[in-house]
Amino acid sequence: MPTKVSGKKGGSKKSSTLKCRQKKQDKWHHSEEVETAEDVAGDEEIDFGDVVNDEEGYGEDSLEEHDEEALDDDNDFEVKAQKYLEQMRLQSHEAAAEQEVDMKTRTIKPTPLMDAEREEEQLQLLGQQHSVEELRDRIQETVHVLSNFKEEREEGRSREDYMQLLRSDLMALYEYNDFLTDSILLLFAPPEAVEFFEAMEKPRPTTIRVNTIKAKRRDLVQALVKRGMNVEPLEKWSKVGLQVFESNVPIAGTVEYLAGHYMLQSAVSFLPVMALAPQPHERVLDLAAAPGGKTTYIAQLMKNTGVIFANDVSEPRTKSLNANLQRLGVTNTIVTNYDGVGYERVMKNFDRVLLDAPCTGSGIISRDKSIKTSKHTEDVQRASQLQRDLLLSAVDALRVGGHIVYSTCSFLVEENEAVVDFVLRHRPVTVVDTGLPFGRPGLTKYRHHRFHDKLHYARRLFPHVHNMDGFFVCKLRKLSNEHEQCETEAQAVTTKKPEKKSTATTATRTKAIKSTTKRVRENSSKVEGHLPDKRSRLSIPPAPRTRPKTRR
Repeated sequence: MPTKVSGKKGGSKKSSTLKCRQKKQDKWHHSEEVETAEDVAGDEEIDFGDVVNDEEGYGEDSLEEHDEEALDDDNDFEVKAQKYLEQMRLQSHEAAAEQEVDMKTRTIKPTPLMDAEREEEQLQLLGQQHSVEELRDRIQETVHVLSNFKEEREEGRSREDYMQLLRSDLMALYEYNDFLTDSILLLFAPPEAVEFFEAMEKPRPTTIRVNTIKAKRRDLVQALVKRGMNVEPLEKWSKVGLQVFESNVPIAGTVEYLAGHYMLQSAVSFLPVMALAPQPHERVLDLAAAPGGKTTYIAQLMKNTGVIFANDVSEPRTKSLNANLQRLGVTNTIVTNYDGVGYERVMKNFDRVLLDAPCTGSGIISRDKSIKTSKHTEDVQRASQLQRDLLLSAVDALRVGGHIVYSTCSFLVEENEAVVDFVLRHRPVTVVDTGLPFGRPGLTKYRHHRFHDKLHYARRLFPHVHNMDGFFVCKLRKLSNEHEQCETEAQAVTTKKPEKKSTATTATRTKAIKSTTKRVRENSSKVEGHLPDKRSRLSIPPAPRTRPKTRR
C-alpha cells in the first residue's frame, strides 16, 4: 500500500510525528539497523520523511538539528524521498546491466559474501545438472556391458568391477544409501533395477474407493464430474475404485467426501482386503487398523454385518480411525487399543485376521523421499522382529480353518518372505492362493536363503511393473491348534511339583509323558506346511526318580 505523504507545514501533528520518530530512532540505534524505503513502504503510519539514512547525515546526534528545517519546509522531505527512490532505481538498473554482462561473458566477479554463496549454489546446481546426464549415460553403458558381459567387457575388468561402478552411479543419481541400493541390486537384474529406481521417482496415480454402504459408483462419478473432477473407473479387477486424473476442487473437501461417499485410498491397499475376502456375519480382526482405510473396506464387503475388531496400539491414531468409521457410516466395528503382540490373550477364535504390519516403508519412496537415506540394517531387523511377533499372535487369535492376510508396503525380503517362512516353521499354518488377478509370485530363493515352496502363492507388487507402490500380500490358513495344546501340556508338566510315589506310579507317569510327547511330535509332523524346528520343540524334564521302599 502506498505510504501517505503530508503536504501541510508545521503544526502539532507534525511535531508529534517527529517526536515519535525520535523515540523510534533511539530504539533502533541499539540494534544498529537502518530502514530502507522498501521496509517503510508497507507501513501506513510512517511516511517517506521518516526514512533514516546515516550516510546522508541523518544520524541520532543530528536529528534535532534537522527537525526544525523539516518543520519550516515540508517539501524538503518530498524532494529527499524522490532523490532516494531515484537512487534506488539507478542502482537496480546498474545491477541488472551487470548481471546481463556476466551472463553473456560467463565470468564470475568478486562479490560480497552473500552473493558469493548464492553464485556457488547456482554453479553447484549447474554442475549437478551436467553430471546427471553423464551419470545416466554411464549407467546405461554399464547395464549394456553387464547384459552382454562376454562380448562387451573390457580386458582386466571383472563383473564385480562393473557392479561396483553401477552401484556408485545409482547412489549418486538417485540419492539412496548403500543399504537400500544393495537390496535393490540383489532383488533385480541390473536392467530391471534401473527401471525400479526410475519408477520410484514418479508419483503414483491418485485413487479413491467408493463406499457402497452410502453410494453407488455410477452416481458418485456423475456427482464428482459436475464438481470439476476428471475421474474414471479403475480396471476390471476393482468394482469400487476410481482414478482421479484432474480436479478443480480439493479431493478431500467435497460434500461427497464429507458425507462419507468415498475414501481417499491408494489402489494397492485394496489388495489385502480383496485377498482376505471377508463374508457377511463373520468375526474379523484388523490387528493394525488405523487410520481405517482397510477396516472400512472390510465393513463394506461384509455389508455392515457381523463384527469387526479394529485394533491399534497407538491411542492418538484411534481418533482418526473412529472419525473415518463414523464418516463412512460403519456400524459393525469395535475399536480397541491393545498391543497387537499378545492380542490372543484378549480375544481369539476370529474367522479372519488382517495384519497390515508396520514396516520400513521401502515400497512408498515415491511418497516419502526421506526413506532413501533414513532406513538401515538395524531398522529392518527391528521391523522384522516385530512383524514375526505380530504374525504369531495373529495365528494364535485365529480359529482352526480361518484365514490370515499378511501385508507390508515394503519390497525387502527380510520383512516379507522371511517373516512368513519363520511363522510356517513355528505354527501349524500353510500358505494359500491370494486370489489376486495380478502380481509377481513370492520368492522361494533369495541369495543363500531357501524359503518354503508354497510362498510362490504370495504376491509382490512393484512400481515399474504395476504402476503401484511396492507391496507384499500373503494369505495363510490355520490347520490346527496343536501348538497351543503342546504349550498347555508342557506348562502343566513343568509346573507340577514332584511328589514321592511308588515305583509303579512313577513308571506310569513316565510312560504318560513319553506318550504325550510322541503324540504331539507325530501330529506336528503331519501338519501341512509346518516344518518342526529344534528351537520350537518342547523341553519336557524327565520324571523324578524315587527309591523303592524295602521292608526290613
